[in-house]
Amino acid sequence: MLRYITLRSPPLPPFHLTTSRHLATKRGSEIDEAALLAARHWLTKLTPSTIPQSIGSVTFSRSSGPGGQNVNKVSSKATLRVPLPALLPLLPSLLHPHILTSRYHAPKSHDLVIQADESRKQSDNATACFARLHAVLVQAGQAAVPGETSEAQSRRVVGLQRKEAAGRRRLKEFVSGKKSARRGGGGGRGED
Repeated sequence: MLRYITLRSPPLPPFHLTTSRHLATKRGSEIDEAALLAARHWLTKLTPSTIPQSIGSVTFSRSSGPGGQNVNKVSSKATLRVPLPALLPLLPSLLHPHILTSRYHAPKSHDLVIQADESRKQSDNATACFARLHAVLVQAGQAAVPGETSEAQSRRVVGLQRKEAAGRRRLKEFVSGKKSARRGGGGGRGED
C-alpha cells in the first residue's frame, strides 16, 4: 500500500525551460559583480534548515534491496519532488544552469526528484532527501560562483607576473645578444 504525504505549496504558473546550452553562465569580466555578491551572500546563509519543507512533496513507498520482511511491509523509502518553478525563483540566477543539469533533474516533469532509502525510518529518509537537496544547491553554488580572491593572493599573483616578465625580458636580451654576436658584434645597424 502506497502512502502519500503531500506538503502544500502555492499553485504555480506553467513553466517552460530552455536547454542548458542557452543558459550558460558568463565567465571572466562578463560576470555581474552584484549578482556574484548576492549569490555568495545567499550561499553563506544556506543551511539544510533554511530550505523550506513546504517547497515540495515527500512521498513514501516500499524500499527495495535487502532488509527482509521490513522492506516488504513498511513504506520507508522517501521521495522528494521539488517543482523547478517553485525552486528557481528562490535561487540566485547564476545557479539555475547547474540545477537544470543536475542528475536529480527530471526534464519531463520539470522537477528535482530525490530519493533516500538508507534508513528504516520514514522521518530519517525524508531528512536525508532534504540534506541531498542542500548538497545539490551547494554543489551548484561551488560550480557557478567563483571564490573571492584575497589581497595576499592578489599581491602574490602580481609578483609572479612581474617575475615572469623579468625572466622573459632577460631571455630576450640573451637571445638578442647571441644574434648580434653572430652578425659580428655590430648590432646589425649596417656599420662599416
